Amino acid sequence: MLSCMMCYREPALGDCSSAIPGLCSGSRGEGWERSLLPTSSVPVANVCSALSSPGFHVMSSVSKVVPESCLLIVVGLLVGGLIKAVGEKPPILKSDIFFLFLLPPIILDAGYFLPLRQFTENLGTILIFAVVGTLWNAFFLGGLMYAVCQIGGSGLNHIGLLANLLFGSIISAVDPVAVLAVFEEIHINELLHILVFGESLLNDAVTVVLYHLFEEFANFEQVTIIDIILGFLSFFVVSLGGVFVGVIYGLIAAFTSRFTSNIRVIEPLFVFLYSYMAYLSAELFHLSGIMALIASGVVMRPYVEANISHKSHTTIKYFLKMWSSVSETLIFIFLGVSTVAGQHYWNWTFVISTLLFCLIARVLGVLVLTWFINKFRIVKLTPKDQFIIAYGGLRGAIAFSLCYLLDYEHFNMRDMFLTAIITVIFFTVFVQGMTIRPLVDLLAVKKKQETKRSINEEIHTQFLDHLLTGIEDICGHYGHHHWKDKLNRFNKKYVKKCLIAGERSKEPQLIAFYHKMEMKQIPSTISAVSIQNISPKTLPVERVIPTLSKDKEEEIRKILRSNLQKTRQRLRSYNRHTLVADPYEEAWNQMLLRRQKIRQADRQNAYLTVPANKIDSPTMSRARIGSDPLAYEPKPDSENLPIITIDPASPQSPESVDLPNEVPKGCGGLPPSPEEDEEGLVMRPKEPSSPGTDDVFTPGTSDSPSSQRMLRCLSDPGPRQEPEEGEPFIPKGQ
Repeated sequence: MLSCMMCYREPALGDCSSAIPGLCSGSRGEGWERSLLPTSSVPVANVCSALSSPGFHVMSSVSKVVPESCLLIVVGLLVGGLIKAVGEKPPILKSDIFFLFLLPPIILDAGYFLPLRQFTENLGTILIFAVVGTLWNAFFLGGLMYAVCQIGGSGLNHIGLLANLLFGSIISAVDPVAVLAVFEEIHINELLHILVFGESLLNDAVTVVLYHLFEEFANFEQVTIIDIILGFLSFFVVSLGGVFVGVIYGLIAAFTSRFTSNIRVIEPLFVFLYSYMAYLSAELFHLSGIMALIASGVVMRPYVEANISHKSHTTIKYFLKMWSSVSETLIFIFLGVSTVAGQHYWNWTFVISTLLFCLIARVLGVLVLTWFINKFRIVKLTPKDQFIIAYGGLRGAIAFSLCYLLDYEHFNMRDMFLTAIITVIFFTVFVQGMTIRPLVDLLAVKKKQETKRSINEEIHTQFLDHLLTGIEDICGHYGHHHWKDKLNRFNKKYVKKCLIAGERSKEPQLIAFYHKMEMKQIPSTISAVSIQNISPKTLPVERVIPTLSKDKEEEIRKILRSNLQKTRQRLRSYNRHTLVADPYEEAWNQMLLRRQKIRQADRQNAYLTVPANKIDSPTMSRARIGSDPLAYEPKPDSENLPIITIDPASPQSPESVDLPNEVPKGCGGLPPSPEEDEEGLVMRPKEPSSPGTDDVFTPGTSDSPSSQRMLRCLSDPGPRQEPEEGEPFIPKGQ
């Protein structure tokens, strides 16, 4: 006969009055009925839960210091104290209500939106922390607490080894609700978040196995080796069985969503219905319901989102967030109310030892396991990461509910266990939850980057995945990239064709990622695929082109001509075999040759004469002009010549004189005229060159041999006598 799901015991004949196995009217069934009855405290708790969260987020100064879970527990304590003060009995968080209605929405939200890539890349590390770490905490804490009970005195001597091991298995598991409530507020990086949160999700299988194992062993008179081996094998049955149940329901949900193109309203219902059925089916057979929920959410999501409309996707997203937030709020509020209403038995030795050994077991387990894990990881876990992982091991309502399920007949110390568990929960949520944010800032731990993934990043990620897969194939090492590529090929070749409707089953991975980004980034619009699925296909309506007047068309053309960028003209490509001969190339070559000949002649004549005097500096030029300014002034009777005004203080004055145009009398091939004989040195204006002629290469009067000799004569006047006193520095006539 199946075990009762709520009270976890074998129902006797006629004991289970419910048509569904697991919902009995025994000792747990009475609690089930009482918890469903309306009481005066339930509306008060609902009102407080509805007002506490908005008020908490409005007060930003409080939210930066105190986590929301701490505030909700305080609200629950106040509500419980108020109800007890007016003479009513406060409600207690019943285990059946917690496991049936409050826990599944939180786990489904976490599993459906689980970051699958980070989870699979760190799956080995998560499994080691979840399985080996939880076993270490349970046995280490249970063994030490048994030693404390044997030494602690008469009040603890009656607690045996199995009871302490059962208590250790309850208190050792990290709670996913508490981890989500704290870690989402501090925005820790993706690696640490997925390690701690993944551990809190997967350690449920170990907790369920150890809980039922020690609970059953407590009823046996003698535990044999076969019982221990069967208990060890039950771990694989519970964990893998829960995953199998979740995968089956996830595939059924994906296959059902393929045929909902005409009834879009019920698409979100199938997601919630099949997920909840997976959880109930797993719990019915004493399998891990949390593992079943996670597996169903992970399996159904890629296929369901390809089939459903955008509105259904938005409904699923926000309804799950709202549902999980309400459940989390109620859990922490009723945890505070149950603390006031429950029966407690305080034992200082047991409570303080439990709190101290929980911290020691967590720290030692993380340090030892990380030392072993870092030998196989490429990205090592730093000491800061180890501290955050050890400090983030929070306990929550799962431990409280599991302890509340214990039967008084076999565990008469249940009240003391509940008191110790509530103390550990309050310490981890209040002390560790309030101090983890300052510690993260103090240690400069990397925060989560609030950036959305782009298509460019997706392309490079796929490229690196294919590259690493090829490297593994070449090396002959079948790592996780190889098996991931095999799974993707199998999914694309077989699974997508069966579970995805229409052309979406054949689209490339990059296009599928684009559709996913479209759903995330454009929530106010409906994608093209969704429109195609929602509205029936109709014939396209011919577009009506509006008529414009001629003036309007001319105005539009004018605007386009003035504003549009002109296209560049296409030029012929350079090729030395197809070049057209330039008609001016020969003339240019002749001019270059003529210029080279003139330079060579100047170099040859330079060796036959004395080098010309160097150009005076501006200071020497001003000195020469100051000694005899009249030497540079034209004759007053020269009417046809331009007058050049020379400023003696200007350093450019001597340089402004064009020496080649200073023609002395009797030079230039003409006899001196009487006017020139009287005028002496005459400055002639330089004639402007005619258009089309070259100033350098065109031969002129100054290029003749006689002119060149005259220039050399002017540049080398020969030796002269020393100037006598009273004579000007620059003699007149030279």
